[in-house]
Amino acid sequence: MSDNNPFPNSEYKGFIFSKSDMSGTQFDCVNLSDSKFWVELKNAKFSDSNLEACAFDDVNLSHSTYENINLSCSKFNNVNMSNTSFTNLNLENTEISNANLLGMKINGVLVSDLFEAYEKNS
Repeated sequence: MSDNNPFPNSEYKGFIFSKSDMSGTQFDCVNLSDSKFWVELKNAKFSDSNLEACAFDDVNLSHSTYENINLSCSKFNNVNMSNTSFTNLNLENTEISNANLLGMKINGVLVSDLFEAYEKNS
């Protein structure tokens, strides 16, 4: 952990983060499971952390990075994840609905092209 880490304690399980601008915050090696987020988290960095069963509602996560994190059973509602990058993901049983996928790529392929190919073969 860096010296300027605002979260020196590693346990934040069940915390409620609300009505705050936490842009640029770094979460490193923390347990945030079961926490609720109603905050600004633009440019946030989550690394080596547990975000299992978290709720992200009305949150700006744009330009954020995620490295070695657990997001299983988490819920995202009204969230901005534009310009965000994910690598080495397990998306097993993940459901996405009512999403703007403009410009989204999976393994370098535009999702809109994947849908177009799917519709042609259906």
